[in-house]
Amino acid sequence: MTIRLEDKQRAYAELRDIKANLAARGWFPATSGNLSVRVGDFEPGAFTFAITSSGKDKSVSTPEDFLLVNEKGIAVEATSLKPSAETLIHSEIYRLTGAGAIFHVHTVFNNLASELYAERGSIPVDGVELIKGFNIWEEEAQIEIPILPNYAEIPRIAELVEGALVPRIPGIVLRKHGIYAWGANAFEAKRHLEAFEFLFEYVYRLHLLKK
Repeated sequence: MTIRLEDKQRAYAELRDIKANLAARGWFPATSGNLSVRVGDFEPGAFTFAITSSGKDKSVSTPEDFLLVNEKGIAVEATSLKPSAETLIHSEIYRLTGAGAIFHVHTVFNNLASELYAERGSIPVDGVELIKGFNIWEEEAQIEIPILPNYAEIPRIAELVEGALVPRIPGIVLRKHGIYAWGANAFEAKRHLEAFEFLFEYVYRLHLLKK
């Protein structure tokens, strides 16, 4: 698929901005987390996206921060850079949803919430205003945010994504790992990520109040 230079530059600029924003919040501890933005045309079996390079300090900006990969997670340009180890999960989410951007962060609250409700298989949220951040407008809406096991082998996790997707919930949590949030574009994915993180903190603090 042909990728225009300006489309690649725009994707890298979006990733640079969101990386700086989320790093300032402390959401990339120890080089963890990854971000991607889809570039160019999309078909479920053929697409390209820009993704963060593996092992980079996301609190600083360098020319080696991002690279382009195809739907199989393989670099489409000559490079010595390696995509994030979790690129296959991004690939599967893009294939299944047609999303425009996917953001993955590790925070204390998304880890705690995932462990608290691990046996349930989803994190319940009932009637909280920030549910509207997902364009869910019912009064006192109740949602369940899916939890997947955090296997060491990324392909094993990627295989489970399709069965875990809930159409109106733009996110999946890996147990004791972090949240993948997506949207039609970078702005929407960021909004969804912020809503998830607020809800995770709410759920955990509410649990403590009820003890």
